[in-house]
Amino acid sequence: MHIRFACFAGALALLPVSALACSSCGCTLSSDWDSQGYAVASGFRLDLRYDFLDQSQLRSGTGSVRRADFSPPQDREIEQGTLNRYTTLGVDYSPDAAWGVNLQLPWIDRSHQTIAAGDTAVSSSFSRGIGDARVIARYQGFTPQHDVGIQFGLKLPTGRHDDVFASGPQAGEALDRGLQPGSGTTDLLLGAYKFGAINQDFDWFAQGMLQIALNSRDDYRTGASLNANAGLRYMVNPGFTPQLQINARVVRRDSGAQADVENSGGSLIDLSPGITARINDRLHAYGFMQVPVYQRVNGFQLAPRWTTSIGLRYAF
Repeated sequence: MHIRFACFAGALALLPVSALACSSCGCTLSSDWDSQGYAVASGFRLDLRYDFLDQSQLRSGTGSVRRADFSPPQDREIEQGTLNRYTTLGVDYSPDAAWGVNLQLPWIDRSHQTIAAGDTAVSSSFSRGIGDARVIARYQGFTPQHDVGIQFGLKLPTGRHDDVFASGPQAGEALDRGLQPGSGTTDLLLGAYKFGAINQDFDWFAQGMLQIALNSRDDYRTGASLNANAGLRYMVNPGFTPQLQINARVVRRDSGAQADVENSGGSLIDLSPGITARINDRLHAYGFMQVPVYQRVNGFQLAPRWTTSIGLRYAF
């Protein structure tokens, strides 16, 4: 079987921080194996991906929180909801079967509503703009099959981090740093992956990536995170390829005077069924539904009940 495995090189940590803590913001899946950034074939590939995350559930620990039990005013913030829409352009280049580089640039469209500590009315914010870009190189020349690889790169501080509330009692006040389009920090990205065939009908992959902030910015530093993905796909029909992934993410608490240390960090595990459709030899479409199967968050945080991702990939 000829396998062209590709993994959207930032998919393990694709999205910038959303809501108070990135531990609950999802989307950790690898979007389209045939296009995503580890490619045996040389050349350029473009990927355009849209992710929708409706963080409507307030959680603490491993359970949900009833907002009705916290009538305002309270001595702590009670978040109402965060709606995230991400559109990410990925550009990938492989000069040969061993080396490659991937650039990802996200556009963020986010609305957020919360009742701040001591307030009785909702404050709202709306953020739109470029998020933090990622540049990730890879090497997969360890074996003749090129089926084992490493990743190394940076998340760059290209997204702004000075947005303010638009309305409500907090109008004009700075948003929590975890809600900003960018973190303001430069982060180191280190990963490894392996893929292969089980038999003529099934193939698989496993990957992991560590993200560590190299600096702080304006008294804020994001918590280190580890993402791990594993997946299986059914290869009988070349036109439609069903896939199933399990995605895990562990995030440490943010730090610094501007961080919401108490309400950041946690762990999540998601199950992600999806499908890739072959439009022609160069163009593929994909779609996934990501469903949480385990969530543990520190403090009070918003989490999605589900996440959707759709995209297109074009190989030159």
